[in-house]
Amino acid sequence: MQLNAGFTCQAVLDIEEKKMKNPSQPVKRKHPNPTPRLSVSPQALKRLKLVAIAFSHVEREWFPTQEAYEAELEVESRAAEVQQVMEKLGVNARLYAADDHFLTNLLVDRPDLVLNLVDTFRGKDSLQTSIAGALEMVDIPYTGASMRGLVIGNDRNLIKQILQANNVPMPEYQYIQRIGTNINESIGFPVIVKINEGGGSLGIDNHAVKETPKDAQKQIENLISTYHMPVVVERYIAGPEITAVVFDDGHRRHIFLGLKEFGLRPDGVHEFTSRESYDDWNAYRYKPVQDQELIRKIEPYAIKVFGLLRHKDYSKFDIRVDEKTGTPYFTDCNPNTAFGPDLGLPFTDILSTLYGLKFDKVLASLLSKYAKKIKTNV
Repeated sequence: MQLNAGFTCQAVLDIEEKKMKNPSQPVKRKHPNPTPRLSVSPQALKRLKLVAIAFSHVEREWFPTQEAYEAELEVESRAAEVQQVMEKLGVNARLYAADDHFLTNLLVDRPDLVLNLVDTFRGKDSLQTSIAGALEMVDIPYTGASMRGLVIGNDRNLIKQILQANNVPMPEYQYIQRIGTNINESIGFPVIVKINEGGGSLGIDNHAVKETPKDAQKQIENLISTYHMPVVVERYIAGPEITAVVFDDGHRRHIFLGLKEFGLRPDGVHEFTSRESYDDWNAYRYKPVQDQELIRKIEPYAIKVFGLLRHKDYSKFDIRVDEKTGTPYFTDCNPNTAFGPDLGLPFTDILSTLYGLKFDKVLASLLSKYAKKIKTNV
């Protein structure tokens, strides 16, 4: 359902409730999976006097490449889209750039909650944690992962160490900090080379998968010299790719799965998501996961990983399923995955097209969870 400008969250819920109470008018399902009931409290939402929407402030000079700059540039427009949806829910919202004046502006306005959409600070993913730290310092509640969760989430090597120590399936890998380090060929080939920090397939071009140690070595040198950070060399898992989304509405952690059906192979051989493919709507689309045994394997791991990595509210996991053994390998784990109404975002795409959960309902649920904690003067 699309919300009109005059609709409030309560109006939407009233309509849905009437449909449920009238069995003579069956609702036709336009999505393959049952729609879960998220916890939403219209009464609690009324307690929110102001919600701050924090987004990344970016300047070209902070980023090593134009590609890296453009990857973060969209956050401001996405934040504006979230603000529009929030206001349709009847919640007053204001945009705040994560710049030098960020904390001062918040202290003046004292919002009830900060919706944290900040991916980078001063162009560095690792400094994303400073936003959470500042909010902790002044005791303003915020959505998404805490400082600890963001520290872990911005370090692929650390994530892999934690998963490995807790028996979560993940591909063999090698962490390389310096140019000239030899690849441990026991990892197995082909491999995919990734920078240690950065989401959105940053650094993963159409030729990221390498068949030989020589070609992999060249890719390692290129990424380290370009991004000035270590890389992870990971065994490429041939087989289906599944995106797992976890959303915590305060009562339970809901799991949503989408099978990535690729429309093209970036290098003509392997199926994976490259940075270039972001501009091609035919690159992939999501289909429901039909294999019930595979679902039963993945769901407990997704819940386990969500807790192990200190994620909060919502996150996304990329999982490659070995075509020979059927083992689901966790390849990437993203706290605070891109959050907004655009169907081009995996989180929104899977929930909307496969489960019938529109972004306005998800946002209302997230805000409700925090609004319930606000004390009212009676």
